[in-house]
Amino acid sequence: MTSRRDLLRAARQTLAAAGVASPDHDAAVLLAHVLGTSKSGLALVTDVTAEQAAAFDELVVRRSAREPLQHLTGVAYFRHVELAVGPGVFVPRPETELLAGWAIEQAGAGTVVVDLCTGSGAIAKAVADEVPSARVHAVELSEDAHAWAERNLAGSGVDLRQGDAFTAFDDLLGEVDVLVCNPPYVPLEAWESVATEARDHDPHLALFSGQDGLDAIRLLEARGAVLLKEGGVIGVEHADVQGESAPAVFAATGRWQEVRDHEDLAGRPRFLTARRAPVG
Repeated sequence: MTSRRDLLRAARQTLAAAGVASPDHDAAVLLAHVLGTSKSGLALVTDVTAEQAAAFDELVVRRSAREPLQHLTGVAYFRHVELAVGPGVFVPRPETELLAGWAIEQAGAGTVVVDLCTGSGAIAKAVADEVPSARVHAVELSEDAHAWAERNLAGSGVDLRQGDAFTAFDDLLGEVDVLVCNPPYVPLEAWESVATEARDHDPHLALFSGQDGLDAIRLLEARGAVLLKEGGVIGVEHADVQGESAPAVFAATGRWQEVRDHEDLAGRPRFLTARRAPVG
């Protein structure tokens, strides 16, 4: 038997030395995962068996190599829903919960909501969970990511499709009330600045979008203009350095009103919103 305290202390030191940003949190989550309990439930654990300690040490080594925490546990939490994640799908980030929250605020009974580039299905599942009366649709291009979304959205009522986000939903042209998207937006030139976990483990299809990072957002502006009904709204996540350039993509075309940017909880530019202007 090994002391829980000793195990966690050693793991925290190992993770911190490897440059993991949250060694205390990650060590506790991994041990709770091995023991089949919650992070708060660890307080009730005194000793850990040799077999459990070995399994924990193996996960700590993998996390030290910067394998995403969520890949090791197989779970990501997003607003009020739990998502299965792993290799081949973008791990949803906490800051995207703000964009999902905006979409949820716009949705209502019978509202048509479309989530483009759905990835794990995080935003679509959150909207369906919190606004069950909305009609939620989602699309994902990657076969691997689509398989994760299919698993996560099973039984949710979400209409999930596989295909190109920027040509999908011809059957909904001019009928969408709320369009939401967390597209790829990392500039290719920013490769070295991307966190190791994302650069080495998230699919590049979900990360990079041309030299300035705005290629997908330009396509999204054009597709959003034909999918949304007049007065419909769009919300788009972007990089924190795109607080002016991303909204400018929408403002420049004359197809949008109320173009504005929103900050995340750390005060960084995080997502833009706009309203489809009347045509003609």
